[in-house]
Amino acid sequence: MAWRQLTPAFNEISFFSSYPSSAFCNFSSKSTPYLVKVGIPEFLNGIGKGVENHVGKLENEIGDLHKLLVTRTLKLKKLGIPCKHRKLILQHSHKYRLGLWRPRAEPMKS
Repeated sequence: MAWRQLTPAFNEISFFSSYPSSAFCNFSSKSTPYLVKVGIPEFLNGIGKGVENHVGKLENEIGDLHKLLVTRTLKLKKLGIPCKHRKLILQHSHKYRLGLWRPRAEPMKS
């Protein structure tokens, strides 16, 4: 507040109007929509490192990806998933919710 009083010439409107609006549109926290439907098998295959071995167990018990994304570690532990795999699933589900990580789309086999 005191800094603004010392520099009355600074105006936020003039600051933003001096830069084109296209400069700010690249910095968005929203992720672009994912065109390929992601389910539990695609999600776990994207993580790799042996986590994909638990696809059947998680599909039977949890059901869909959105429930997996909010599942806590205790539920995964009760399903018999080892600690390292639980840790990987929880880390990647957090990154996926934030839009920082996506499983790679597999190329179509011909």
